[in-house]
Amino acid sequence: MSLDPPTYLASLQDNIRRRPIPWDGAVRAGTLTEEQLAKIRAVGKDERDVRRQVIEANLDGYKTLFAGNNGQRSVLELASKRPDVCQYLLVLLSDLLDDVPALSKAFFQSEDSNPYKNILPLLAHSTNTEDPIPLLTSIVLVRLMAGSRDESTATAEKALPMLFSYLASLTKNSDAGLQDIGVQEYSQLLYSRVCRQQFWKQRSETVGPLIDILRAAAGISGGDASANLWSGTTAPPRSGFEASVGGGVGLQLLYHVLLVLWQLSFEAADIGDDLNNEYDIVLLYTHLLRLSPKEKTTRLVIATLYNLLSNNQNSLLPTAVLARLPQLLQNLSSRQFTDPDLVEDRDKLRELVEEYTKTKTTFDEYVAEVNSGHLRWSPPHRSSVFWAENARKILDYENGEIVRKLAEIMQQPWENDKAVLAIACNDVGYLVREVPENRSQLERYGLKRRIMELMGEADENVRWESLRALGGWLQYSFDTK
Repeated sequence: MSLDPPTYLASLQDNIRRRPIPWDGAVRAGTLTEEQLAKIRAVGKDERDVRRQVIEANLDGYKTLFAGNNGQRSVLELASKRPDVCQYLLVLLSDLLDDVPALSKAFFQSEDSNPYKNILPLLAHSTNTEDPIPLLTSIVLVRLMAGSRDESTATAEKALPMLFSYLASLTKNSDAGLQDIGVQEYSQLLYSRVCRQQFWKQRSETVGPLIDILRAAAGISGGDASANLWSGTTAPPRSGFEASVGGGVGLQLLYHVLLVLWQLSFEAADIGDDLNNEYDIVLLYTHLLRLSPKEKTTRLVIATLYNLLSNNQNSLLPTAVLARLPQLLQNLSSRQFTDPDLVEDRDKLRELVEEYTKTKTTFDEYVAEVNSGHLRWSPPHRSSVFWAENARKILDYENGEIVRKLAEIMQQPWENDKAVLAIACNDVGYLVREVPENRSQLERYGLKRRIMELMGEADENVRWESLRALGGWLQYSFDTK
C-alpha cells in the first residue's frame, strides 16, 4: 500500500540528494573504498531504468555494499563517523529499495546473512531530534521489511520491535509532520499477521498514541476520555473535517491513523475485546462516524467497525447498541455516497447490527450496559415497568453477577462523570423497593454502605439519588416492625 511521502521527509531527502559530497577525499580518508565508490556512482544518477538494470545485474554486490559480507565491511559501517556521507547513503539506499523490488529480497536470501547488522544501530545514532540519521534509517528499515515481506526471527523478534519503538516516538512528537511520517511508516509495516501481532504487543507505545490522536480529533481533551464519550461531553471540532479537526489534527493525519487501525482490525478475532476494553474503540469510532462527512474517513471507520463487530458479536455488539450505532447507521442509510465499497460496507454493518437488535430485549440491553462498566441515563433506568418486570431477574442473573458489577461501578469515584454514581444509586433503589426481601444480598456487596457514603457527595444529583435509594431500606425496616 503506497502513500505519498510527507512533505517534510520528501524535502529532507531531496536536499540530501542535491548536497555535494567530496567523494575522492572520503576515499582517501578511508570512509569508503574505491570499489564501493564505483558502485555508488553507477547508480547515483536519477535515471530509474539505468539503476534497475545495474542493480539487477549485480544484486549480491549491492547487498554486500550496504550490508557487508564475509569480512567485507559495509559502506554504512565505514561511513558511520561521517554524517554527510551516511545521510546520503541512507537516502540512496531507500531510493534503490523503492526502485528495485528485488534488492530488498536479496538482503535475506542467504541464511547466514544479517542485513540489520550495520543499519539497526543507526536508529540510536543520536538523541538529538535535529539529527536526520535515525529518521532516514527508519525509512530504510521500513522499505527493507515491507519490500521483502520478511518474517524471519531477525526481523520479527529484534528489528521490528526496535523500529516500532522508534516510530512510536515520532507519533508522540508535537510536530504533526513527524507524527504523519511515523503513522505512514506503521502502515507500510503491517503487511502480515506477525507484524500486526507485534504492533499490538507493543500497544502502549504504538496503539495508545494513535488513539490519543483520534480522541483529539473527536474533541476529547484531558480527563477521563471514556467518561466524556459516554456522557457526550466532547468539544465539537473547531472547523469540521475540512483542513483540520478537533485538537488541530489534520485531515491527512486522521486518515492515516484510521488506515493503520483498520489494518490492525484484521486481527479483531484475537484482539477485538482487549482493544475495546482498553480504548473504548467501539464508542470512539461511533462518535467519529457521527462527525465525519468525508467519504475516505467514513469508509475506514465503517470498515473497522465491521471487522471488530463481526468477529466479536457476543461481546461488542451490545456495546455498539449502547453507543447508539443502530440509529446512526439508519441516518447514514439516506446519505448518497459515491464510493461503492463504502455503500457495501455500510449496508453490511447495518444488517449485522439490525439482526442483533431484532432478538434482544430491554433486559439484554440493561445487562450489556452494566457489563460495559459505564452507565448512562438510558430508558430502563427510569422505567418503573422495567423494574417491576426485571428486578428479581437482575438479582438472580448468573448468581448475582449484575449486582456485583454494580457494586464495582459504585466503588469508583467517577470524578469526570458523577452521573454514573447517580444512575447506580437509582438502580439500587429500584432493586430494594421491588424486591425488599433480598436487601441482604445487596448489603453483602457493600451497596448499603456505599449508598450512605454517597449521601455526602458534593454532586447534588448523586446526593438525591442516594437518599432515594436509602429510603427503600428505611421503608422496609419500618414496614417489618
